[in-house]
Amino acid sequence: MARTKLQENEMAVSAAKTAAKKAPARAAGARKTTAKKAPAKKKAAAKPKKAAAKTAGKRAESKEPYNLVIVESPAKAKTIEKFLGEGFKVTASNGHLIDLPKSKIGVDIENNFEPQYIVIRGRTPLLNDLKKQANAAQTVYLATDPDREGEAISWHIANAIDPDKDVRRIEFNEITKAAVTGAIQNPREIDLHRVNAQQARRVLDRLVGYKLSPLLWQKVRRGLSAGRVQSVTVRLIVDRENEIRDFVPQEYWTITALLTDMQGNNQFEAAFYGKAGKKLVPASQQETQEILDAIKGKDFLIANAKKGTKQRRPFAPFTTSTLQQDAARKLGFTTKRTMAVAQGLYEGVKLSESETVGLITYMRTDSTRIAIEAQQAAKEQIIKQYGAEYAPAKFNIYAGRKNAQDAHEAIRPTYIHRTPASIKDKLTADQYKLYNLIYSRFLASQMTPARYENMSYELEVEGYQFRATFSKMVFNGFRAAYDTQVEEDESQNKTMPPMGKGERCKPVKIDPKQNFTSPPPRYTEASLVKTLEELGIGRPSTYAPTISTILDREYVKKEKRALLPTELGEIVTDLMKKNFPDIVDIQFTADMEEKLDTVESEGKDWKGIVGDFYGPFEKELEKAEQSVEHVKIPDRPAGIICELCGAEMVYKSGRFGEFIACPNYPTCKNTKAIKNTIKTPCPKCGGTVVQKRSKKGRIFYGCDNYPNCDFVSWDMPVEEKCPVCGSYMVLKRGRGTYKKCGNENCPSNQKKGKGQTKDEA
Repeated sequence: MARTKLQENEMAVSAAKTAAKKAPARAAGARKTTAKKAPAKKKAAAKPKKAAAKTAGKRAESKEPYNLVIVESPAKAKTIEKFLGEGFKVTASNGHLIDLPKSKIGVDIENNFEPQYIVIRGRTPLLNDLKKQANAAQTVYLATDPDREGEAISWHIANAIDPDKDVRRIEFNEITKAAVTGAIQNPREIDLHRVNAQQARRVLDRLVGYKLSPLLWQKVRRGLSAGRVQSVTVRLIVDRENEIRDFVPQEYWTITALLTDMQGNNQFEAAFYGKAGKKLVPASQQETQEILDAIKGKDFLIANAKKGTKQRRPFAPFTTSTLQQDAARKLGFTTKRTMAVAQGLYEGVKLSESETVGLITYMRTDSTRIAIEAQQAAKEQIIKQYGAEYAPAKFNIYAGRKNAQDAHEAIRPTYIHRTPASIKDKLTADQYKLYNLIYSRFLASQMTPARYENMSYELEVEGYQFRATFSKMVFNGFRAAYDTQVEEDESQNKTMPPMGKGERCKPVKIDPKQNFTSPPPRYTEASLVKTLEELGIGRPSTYAPTISTILDREYVKKEKRALLPTELGEIVTDLMKKNFPDIVDIQFTADMEEKLDTVESEGKDWKGIVGDFYGPFEKELEKAEQSVEHVKIPDRPAGIICELCGAEMVYKSGRFGEFIACPNYPTCKNTKAIKNTIKTPCPKCGGTVVQKRSKKGRIFYGCDNYPNCDFVSWDMPVEEKCPVCGSYMVLKRGRGTYKKCGNENCPSNQKKGKGQTKDEA
């Protein structure tokens, strides 16, 4: 079936190429976009890049008729152009070309919240280039990303080019030849409901951000910002920190009995459960001692023994949220890093000189749905790799979460035969790790469950009950593909004693243990994303930028993997709670997300939704401007004594970030930069090595004793010495991280020539 469909799609593309070679007449039945043109800036603020200008010149000079495909990413453009071949030209918009201005709110509140779009500064040459190419083309295919943002970009481009031009919208969930040619065969009109859903969010976020931020600048400090999703996210972290501070530990005890059969052959552990069939948790040493005294030296009777089996179903394939969570837990990736690597895998990876392919499907999705063709391909791969018993009789179907948009498939590999091991040498270290995670999760999701044999014993002694459970895996199922990512059951892999009901056991050791309840854990990026999704706050595309923003604004800091609120974050959250309770109210924000979703799903009036929100918000804003007093943030001591006046210096924030300054300013104007030092001493003088930035922003390492010591390195020095020449070693980053000699003249750094061995080189 898949081959037949591919052949049909290729025939459609072939027909389009043939039409392009004929006289450039408008194709019958073409669809037009009826939306109004977006205004453009009169002057360009920046020149186009040389490469883009060169490409524009070639295409403008071309006289052969062609079809133009416009995508967002240049990397994606290269991949798709190879699929389509002659008769098609593929170019990139590099994201949004038209948007609200940065210098002002850009929303005409008095005119029913009409957006005031402009061409983004520096994008006018690129937009003009797209217009020229579109005007010279026979048909224009808008192939921006298959989401609300992509739909809005296509809408803006369609409005900017000739209204009489044959413009068609296409979308695909994966960048493969079958998907791209299939999309060319099945174009559609721009979905204005999806465009309006994007406009609603953009305008609402602009109103909140551009109205609240100046208030925070005035009342707290400059450079702060507030946002519809961002402020609620900070509140979650602040509230969790308050829970931890207010937490009062509660004492409780556990009792573990090490038992054996009467012959002393089989030892196993049983945990205290309760008394008379009711669960009991001893709350003090006195209660625990009463139990110990009662059972001391007594035999345990097996009152009940249950043997059974259970199955463990595989996990669903990844959504954006679950991918970010697993990548954070298992790979240590931030959400931002995960999405950047996934974007590269989706847009295309060069596997050979003639082959660049997208390795995964679209990575912004909340759906667990999988195409039947992909399930069939996975089944064939499973049977080939593991055997028929690992492939279920019916395909595995997974229920999506409540309120999921289900616009795209789950994240999966586009070609199941491209195993991570087979293309490892073509991927960066990060790409390989993430692709391997996506591949194994998807393959496992289409496999049979793992099966276990279970045994549970209920033991009685002097009216008290103890319980012992055992589990033995008898068939690994999906764990053959996904074993390393599955957490072990607590009771798994224990030896199951061959005992039955009515048998007696004797105690070898009784172990009481005092415990205290723990406060709720701080959020990590993984648990925060999970919570945001469960509460309905934000959408798949917003998780990574939201977390990056609250870290960049210094509302939140990261210690190891935990997210903690800063003093600034707590002050701003407290101010927002008192004056703008709806903005930081979790339920209100979740309800607003649902209302905004109805713009796309039901065609609701987006301006009406914005208007209902803005009326009460405007009144709260006016009240806050009058009532909120200026908040002074106390300076943090730096632990450094000012050598000019003797005062303890403090941390200050400026337009270029944090620095150390004397608190007696302006009487004393002593300041110091905050130095990011590393533990390895300077290889030349033994001094301190600090991390610095070049004028172009590139990180390098230099001695703090400069200019007396001129040590400098692009790579971070490490404490190890080179085994070849004895010089210092550095940490290199490329396709992974490795150590290398810092001495360029070291024999270990010499490249070997043709026919030479490494020793000869």
